[in-house]
Amino acid sequence: MAYNGADMTRPAEIEALVADTVAQLGGIDILINSAGIQHTAPVEGFPPEKWDAIIAINLSSSFHTIHHALPHMKAKGWGRIINIASVHGLVASVHKAASVTAKHGLVGLPKVVPLETAGLGITCNAVCPGWTRTELIEPQIIVRAQALGVDAEEGGRNLLAEKQPSRQFVSVEQLGQLAAFLCSGAAAQITGAPIPIDGGWTAQ
Repeated sequence: MAYNGADMTRPAEIEALVADTVAQLGGIDILINSAGIQHTAPVEGFPPEKWDAIIAINLSSSFHTIHHALPHMKAKGWGRIINIASVHGLVASVHKAASVTAKHGLVGLPKVVPLETAGLGITCNAVCPGWTRTELIEPQIIVRAQALGVDAEEGGRNLLAEKQPSRQFVSVEQLGQLAAFLCSGAAAQITGAPIPIDGGWTAQ
């Protein structure tokens, strides 16, 4: 499968991405929606263009991929859809209006899809990670470290201490393993579920 540079803010390019995938692979069995960007600011100071971009990429792109992938899954009688949402699909934090709104949508969409595909061999779930050490979170760690006058590692520890009781970042590998489980036969009856993997964040 070759790389496809679709702009995830453009529905026509998403449709072409799905069509290209089907042309190359003969169908779509597993769809994982994980595109995301971030911007933090108070609601009254949140740039409208940032809001529009976050909603487009973090939420609407997942609707469009699911919209175009579902007919192929139905044709095969099997499919797995996983939205990589966030703990912010379950709870909120300040200065993250667009992200929290989008992530709540990513949790809501996988509650509708299973009702419409019941009995067709298709599941749809939302994975809700807590703090995960990726490029998306690094700017927040740096801002925290600068505010405290400490290095990035200490900034990361401070960020974790505020929200995540385990005091450990979720790893990308752990997310991958959870996704693999949701695609396995053991998870055939797990559908419509928001699944936290957050070091205890939402248990508080």
